[in-house]
Formats: sequence, structure tokens, C-alpha cells
Amino acid sequence: MSASTQSAKPPFWRNVNVLRVLAQIGAVAGVVALLWWLINNLLTGLDEQGIPFGLGFWDDPAGFTVRDSSFERTQPIWELIVFVGVKNTLASAVVGITIAVVLGILIGVARLSDNWIVKKLAALYVETFRNIPPLVIIIFVGSALFVNNARLNAFTAGSEPNLFKIPGSDSNFMILSRSRLGFPSFANDGNTGLFWIIMLVALAAAVGVWVWRTRYNVETGQPHHRVAYSFVTLLVIGVVAFVALGGPLRWSWPAVSESGRLIEGGLTTNDGYVALTLALGLYTASHIAEIIRGSILAVHRGQSEAANALALSGFQRYRFVILPQAFRIAIPSIINQFLNLTKNTSLAVVVAYPDVTQAIRTAIGNGQPATQLILALMLVYLTFSLLTSLVLNIVNRRFQVVGR
Repeated sequence: MSASTQSAKPPFWRNVNVLRVLAQIGAVAGVVALLWWLINNLLTGLDEQGIPFGLGFWDDPAGFTVRDSSFERTQPIWELIVFVGVKNTLASAVVGITIAVVLGILIGVARLSDNWIVKKLAALYVETFRNIPPLVIIIFVGSALFVNNARLNAFTAGSEPNLFKIPGSDSNFMILSRSRLGFPSFANDGNTGLFWIIMLVALAAAVGVWVWRTRYNVETGQPHHRVAYSFVTLLVIGVVAFVALGGPLRWSWPAVSESGRLIEGGLTTNDGYVALTLALGLYTASHIAEIIRGSILAVHRGQSEAANALALSGFQRYRFVILPQAFRIAIPSIINQFLNLTKNTSLAVVVAYPDVTQAIRTAIGNGQPATQLILALMLVYLTFSLLTSLVLNIVNRRFQVVGR
């Protein structure tokens, strides 16, 4: 073969590397052109209608109050979005995800039970909830638990809510009504900031103990008991700090206000939050249950046979052998369910819960610029999704099996 033949290169229109670069440049240029066209179309339309596209309205007073919130009508728009909307959305998403994960794991395991009744009941749950739109479930839960619940009283000046008192005391353990709920909680009573700083240090110490006991188990083969060790560490430091600071926290019991319209003290929530969070938790659990079931079936049968050979009980087989491997398979799919649940909190409008969508919707109805606020709403959900994906992808990489 001659030297001229070896050095000959194909023309650039037949070079795969060149074509790949050109294709990527073309794709980026297409996206940029599409975005430019959309933005230009939006700005032109706003200009023709005489609508300004400024951001100076962020400090304007909202002009309205929010249900069951200390938000004042004189506070600016950005505080409405951050301290009311985002906070309420986050509160519903975190609790809803917790409900969905716990319930989804139990239902997923029950789907593979040897007990015929348990297996069929789990299948009935999954097929029922995953085939009904979440909006309908939210409306049903809100109606069944609160609006049409004849066992609960209305919470008005002329109607006292259902009060559940502590025996031998005038304090209320729980307040229930068709619109508001109250539960006991902790209240600050001096030196609270220092106490919580110490508790953060205690939490870091508990994590350190967890790591130490895990390494001890790996190196020696002895039981790690890391949960007990970490809990005792956290408890001991917390009790010592509580006593040393003279009791920085106290119990706060819920009570009906003098006006008879509000709950004072304790932890207060409303029917909209409970209906939204519970309904989304139930709906998402049906999807997570199927993910867990499929992940368990994906674990090699030999793992169960080996666990049976070691005379492990059914609980031990799932706890130490099956579920740890199934979770590694399930995490990527469960991430999508977390994102879906977070975005579905925008359905809170049907139960009058002031999440970020409802807050911005109310602001637009009160004359604030719609375009800028809709863009802000999109940015909020995008931030939620990206942060959730970032955290769970880190967890996913941590637990994935490393190939050899």
C-alpha cells in the first residue's frame, strides 16, 4: 500500500466526526432560533396590547390576605410567592412523598404475598388508584373527609369544632372541624436558637456514629446496631442540652380563639392541605407499589433460595436480602414519581389550598402581570424538579452496584 493511499482522508461531507459536530451545531441553532421566535412573539404581543414587561412589581403590596396564614395584604408579591406559596408546596410535597414511599413499599410487598386475600386487596388498591386521575381523588378525599363529613362540625363563630380534651385537663389534645385542624406541638421558650444549633451538632455526631458502626460491621462481621447507637447519641445530647438550657421548648396545646373562628397555639392546618397531601400520597403510592413489585421480581431467584437456606424468616429475607437489592433497581423509577407528585401539588386549587400556583393565580386575579408571574411559576417548579433530581441522582449513584 502506497504512502499516498494511507494519508488520503475522506471529504468533510463524508467524515462522521465532522457530520456529528455539524448536526449538534444545527440542533443548538434550531433551539436558539425557536426560543428567539417565542420570546420575540411574546414581547411583540405584549407591546401591541400596551402591557409592560418589567419586573418592578415584585415589591408592590399583594393587596390580599391568605387563608390560615400570617401574610398581610401590605407585604410584597415576592414574599407571597416565597414565604407562602413555595413553603406550602414544599410542605405538601415532602409529607406526600413520605406517605407514598411507606405505603408504596407495603403495597408492593403485599402484591407478592402468599396470602390470597392480602395479594388481591393490594392488587385492588393499585388498580383502583392508579386508574383514577389525581384531581378526582383530591376532590373525593376533600369531600369525604371534610365537606360532607357529618361527624365534623363547622368552624364558625356560631358552631364550635370537635374538641378532644386530655383526660383530667382543660387542654385540647386535638381540634377537628370541616375546615381547620389543630394538634399539639412544641413552642419556643427561650434559648431556642442555641438548642437547635446543638441538635444539629448532635445530628452530625449521630451520622458519624452510624458510619463508625457500619465500618465496624464490615471489618469484624459483628452486628453493627447502628440505628440504636445513633439514636442513643442523638437522644443523650438532646436531653443534656435541654436540661442545661433550662427547657428551651414547651408543649403548646391548640385552643379556640375568643372570636371562635381561629385556632391558637399548637400546630394548625386546614382541610385543603390534608386532602391534597393525602390524596397525592395515595395516588403516587399505587405507582410506587408497582415499581417495588417489579424490582423485587427482578432480583435473582437464587437470592431468596440462599436466604431460605440460611433459615431467615420472611421479614429477615425482605429486610436483609431482597429489599436492599430491589431498591437499587427501583430508585431511578421512583425519582420520576417524586417529580410527578411535586408537580401535581398544583392541583391544590380545587381544595383552596394556597400553594404556589394558587398564590400566583390569586395575585394575577388582583391585577398583577400574568406573563411575568407565570414565568416565575415555571421557574419555581423547574427549580423543585432539578433539586429533587440532583439529590436523588446522588443517592442513586451511591447505592448502585459497581461493575467489575
